[in-house]
Amino acid sequence: MVFRPNTIHPLKMKLKKNRNNFFLSKGYFFLPLLFLLVSVTSLAQSVQQEVLTLDNFILQVKKYHPIAKQADIQLDKANAELLSARGGFDPAFQFDAGNKTFDNKNYYYHNNPELNIPLPIGNIKAGLENNGGDFLSTEITKGRTSYLGIELPLAKGLLMDKRRAVLQQAKIFTQQSIQERLLILNNLLFESYVAYWQWAGAYQQYTAYSKFVEIASRRLSLVRIAFINGDRALMDTTEAYTQFQHYELMQMEAFVKWKNTGLELSGYLWKDNDTVYLPEDNQRPEYFTPVNDINEKNLTDLIRQSTLQNPSLKIYDYKLNSLEVERKLKLQNLLPYFSIKANLLNRDYYVFKNVNPAFIENNYKWAVEFKIPLFLREARGDYKRTQLKIKEINLDLLYKRRQTENKIGIYLNEYNALQQQLKTVQSIYTSYEQLLRSEELKFLQGESSLFLINSREIKLIETLQKKIELTVKLFTAKYRVEWVAGLLQ
Repeated sequence: MVFRPNTIHPLKMKLKKNRNNFFLSKGYFFLPLLFLLVSVTSLAQSVQQEVLTLDNFILQVKKYHPIAKQADIQLDKANAELLSARGGFDPAFQFDAGNKTFDNKNYYYHNNPELNIPLPIGNIKAGLENNGGDFLSTEITKGRTSYLGIELPLAKGLLMDKRRAVLQQAKIFTQQSIQERLLILNNLLFESYVAYWQWAGAYQQYTAYSKFVEIASRRLSLVRIAFINGDRALMDTTEAYTQFQHYELMQMEAFVKWKNTGLELSGYLWKDNDTVYLPEDNQRPEYFTPVNDINEKNLTDLIRQSTLQNPSLKIYDYKLNSLEVERKLKLQNLLPYFSIKANLLNRDYYVFKNVNPAFIENNYKWAVEFKIPLFLREARGDYKRTQLKIKEINLDLLYKRRQTENKIGIYLNEYNALQQQLKTVQSIYTSYEQLLRSEELKFLQGESSLFLINSREIKLIETLQKKIELTVKLFTAKYRVEWVAGLLQ
């Protein structure tokens, strides 16, 4: 879209003869009346455009923005970590085979498949053996045998071991990733809301200035007619033309700001094919009105809601839960390693064939393993370090919670103050409207001048600009309160 404001010069103005005669026939008082009607009705005119509503914009951000997609990937990565952690309890099959023949002598051969089934505590092993050869070790049974056994820790690893700790931490990390995703969305949505309302505010200003440019243009035409008819001085045409140029300058500045905020908004406008696009020339934001819903929540309710829902705070809870699992694991390392292994043995490949108490008494294999460092310095150091991490995270949580509560209070105060300011500006704007209407009525009666009307109108425009700026700040403050409380989802 290329901006081409209408430029009119008093010396280049040409009027048709029949139109001139029309105004001459109506007399002096018709011109101010027509001038007043133009001022009132022009503000109501608008161009039909496509509206990019806030809800559709936010839905588009959640669905297509790369950061939103990255937030979903965080959750997918956590699920992948959980799947990997569950692999610690996957059954494992292994096969060991070997054969040695040298100098026409069969030294040994063996074919030993084995199935290892991890349990929450310990492992179950089952296998087959086929061993033979002239020089087979005496510890190895010749021929076909089978076995079923269990390995069970009785001290270290009984209540917690590494694979159980990894699985529990992976589950916690999955829940933590959900909160991290919400935190990413919370930050992204706040930036998106701010960008949208900056764009909306710039469009409101541009629209307002465009309407006043139209009013000033029509007013200039009427003043020129009055000058040609001898009802107005040349100074009035200069006054009207200067006012028109002033409004046109403000319109151009507002147009540039609107386009620039549109470029900033485009950083949040993405399509499903991961391409960004600019707002269309016929697209406009929805017309905004001051919001009052946040006043229904006091500071205490917001803090309570933030404590329950704020992802930046809940992440600390999951970090503490993960460290608690680590603490339990480190505590187990202070215990000695003591485990028992027991196997039921049988001939051939039928481990339960002919099994009875007498058979078990003569066909088994067992072992005991015990190990403990004499000073336990490594285990004690690891356990102490984990305790300090927990203390550190708790202190961070206390500080973060207090910092969040303070920010909620500060931004809520800012929002309440902006609401009061907006009410005051709205009252001032209404007063300036009344003053402008009164000045126009006095102008109809010949008791005022175009200069005074322009002065009143400039004050009205300045107040309107302030009103728009405060409204944008009010929306920003509203979403800032929800953002710091972690409620934008």
